[in-house]
Amino acid sequence: MAEICPHGWCPGDKIARMNGYARVLAVLRGQRPDRPPVSFWHHFRPEQTRGPAAVDAHLLHLRRWDLDFLKVMNDTDFPRPSSGWFVRSAADLAKLPECTGEEPEFAAELEVVRLLADRLAGQVPITVTVFNAWAVLRRLCRPPSEEHGPPTLGLLDDRDGTIAAMLRADRAAVAEALQRIGSALSKFAVACLEAGADGVFLSVRDDWVDTPANGPGTYDELVRPVDLSILSAVRGGRFNVLHVCGQARDFRRFADYPVQAVNWADRYAGPSIAQAAGFLRPAICAGLDNLGTMPTGTPADCAEQVRDALRQAAARSILIAPGCTYDPQAVPQANLEAIAQAVRSASG
Repeated sequence: MAEICPHGWCPGDKIARMNGYARVLAVLRGQRPDRPPVSFWHHFRPEQTRGPAAVDAHLLHLRRWDLDFLKVMNDTDFPRPSSGWFVRSAADLAKLPECTGEEPEFAAELEVVRLLADRLAGQVPITVTVFNAWAVLRRLCRPPSEEHGPPTLGLLDDRDGTIAAMLRADRAAVAEALQRIGSALSKFAVACLEAGADGVFLSVRDDWVDTPANGPGTYDELVRPVDLSILSAVRGGRFNVLHVCGQARDFRRFADYPVQAVNWADRYAGPSIAQAAGFLRPAICAGLDNLGTMPTGTPADCAEQVRDALRQAAARSILIAPGCTYDPQAVPQANLEAIAQAVRSASG
């Protein structure tokens, strides 16, 4: 077996082999790599979210499955004015701190990014999870929690009711809070690049926002400008990924976001890869059903889903990935191995 060159193509091979970094960059440039890049991800246990334990968990996952890019999970909380504090009404929004992006909560994540970047330089691209301002505000509407998992679909909860009530009471205060949160996220995102990340994995979700209770056009009015300000701050990144979470009410509103790739749940939310290929300019990062086929299908089903994604993409090179996190307690390892093997068997 030929040795993989740490910086891409290896001279002298009959069939040149690439590492993860070169594969991903080839797709981003519209070129065809030696095989499709693949990655998948899940939330780690609470004790694996900070420091060396988080670094080890990410590296073990990356190497166990020979993944081509690393999505750094980010389950640390946004800075709160005091322990246990959460938003109950619009009056609480004024208490949100002005952040530098280097507060202890951010610093803990940046340490993980820095250590991973040192270990993986030139091997695989690193993209760091950043939840957008609305998602952060929604999280702040409950006390801090270490519980994280795959997305829920079509379900609103008490946090959405709190935000809807705040919009009715003081829409301007909500807008200002989103901008303040977005400013902190922009600073944190820039710090991620400075720590060695190749980009951010910006998670957005409009089915929480454009609801009858919030009023039509709320996403475009209040959230989109903040999303774009974060992406503008990291425009120098070479692997910024937009993650469209949930079941988008208007997927096309995200088509012009300035990123290198778009990740979404093509299987259970849509559009399909074939449909998106007709209008989506950034690279496609999709193909695997994290809520259906991965946990409940057979290895053969998972392998066929890889092949189907490649058929849908046709001549276009894509990144094979799930639509969101998967549950490691529910997905059989045999299914993950089938995905990895199906990708290894596919030539560029």
